Amino acid sequence: MGKNQSTEAKNTSGLVYQVSDKPKILTAILLGFQNILTAFSGIVAVPLIIAGIAGLDVIDTAYLVSAALLASGIASIIQSRGFGPKKFRIGVGLPTVMGTDFGFVPPANTIINTMGGGMPGYFGAAILGAVFEFILSFFVKPLMKIFTPVVTGTVIALMGMSMMPVAFDWVGGGVGNPNYGDPMYIVVAVIVFLVILLLNRYAKGMLNTAAVMIGIVVGYIISIPLGLIDFSQVASANWVQLPDIAHFGIDFNPKFVVPFIAGYLVTVIETVGVMETLGQVTNSHLSSDDIVAGVRADAVSSAICPFVGSGPAQTFSQNVGLIPLTKCASQFVAIVAGVILILMSLFPKLSTIVSIMPSCVLGGAGILMFGTVAISGIKTLSKVKFTNRNLLIIASSLGIGLGVTFRPEVVAKLPGILSSLFGSGISAGTIVALVLSLILKDDPNAEEVE
Repeated sequence: MGKNQSTEAKNTSGLVYQVSDKPKILTAILLGFQNILTAFSGIVAVPLIIAGIAGLDVIDTAYLVSAALLASGIASIIQSRGFGPKKFRIGVGLPTVMGTDFGFVPPANTIINTMGGGMPGYFGAAILGAVFEFILSFFVKPLMKIFTPVVTGTVIALMGMSMMPVAFDWVGGGVGNPNYGDPMYIVVAVIVFLVILLLNRYAKGMLNTAAVMIGIVVGYIISIPLGLIDFSQVASANWVQLPDIAHFGIDFNPKFVVPFIAGYLVTVIETVGVMETLGQVTNSHLSSDDIVAGVRADAVSSAICPFVGSGPAQTFSQNVGLIPLTKCASQFVAIVAGVILILMSLFPKLSTIVSIMPSCVLGGAGILMFGTVAISGIKTLSKVKFTNRNLLIIASSLGIGLGVTFRPEVVAKLPGILSSLFGSGISAGTIVALVLSLILKDDPNAEEVE
């Protein structure tokens, strides 16, 4: 990590492990697993959906899941470690976990089915789209000039708030679950929530830092006698599975990349917001060069991932929310998590044990994690002067962002690229905040609204 990124925050930051700290290896492994458990459902959900879209059999579906873990591990190490000279650096150098985002599912469906490109077309388009994102990364600096505190605070708050429906879907048992909302799921989620809450508030040392991990393990164990876990899937999984480069083939037909362009535009916008949040929760000052390096890592990782059988990579916002909750901002821990993900991809039985975890367990943790992200944004906004202009920007972006989050079908029929740009609450709210920040003139002498 470059020197310009670190504030060399002392204990006033509230963090137990700063970015440059290296916990003992067993501690790092434990904390790394916390990051993996937080991101796991997001990492494996997209390949499972893609497999369904493409009509893949059980063997190829299992391959996609393992490939997603491998790609996530590689991408997380690239982003967390950071490589290359300052001006051309790849990776922000702060603790992150990466994986394929749901935003890439609609274009994947278009390429695989509507355009007839199949899996080779999907992977080829992902690589070509990554080249497009890499080019876009050189235009991020002008964007950073309008990421003022009022915009940044609003985006960060929106990021946490818009993830709350995801947390509650987990609490309910997961979207598509025929028993969605079963009180048993809610009880398990509440227990996980309370364990994390109480440990985070009253415990000391490792019990405090590993509160999320402990809460999830407690929820997992409770789920076993309740019949919420099917271990037969572990028995049927292979012991070892080596990577198979270009397993499905790759088709670099340029026509397939068009549906991905909007997805990568959204990725750039959301990654800038995630980087801003990441800088805040790790007490690191990020320059525009650092944020560009983060976007560039998304692009490079997205170009690599398809070769091992995974879709494009994006930084996961849920793991950013884990940092203030666990008080661990160690870059080393994130790299260890990446190594563990790579190892898990090689041993399907191990990854299956984690993948059969009921979503309600993660839901109990998600409420607190996403809530802390929202609070980080509110803290930033608390330092903003609440003039009429700033109130309009905050109200408009939060209103539209949360509206799209809760009722995405309203914008589903927008033509072409608009549907993709405004299909995510985070991207819609960010775009509104940026546009209003540009067109509404700032008056330094304006009075605060009573």
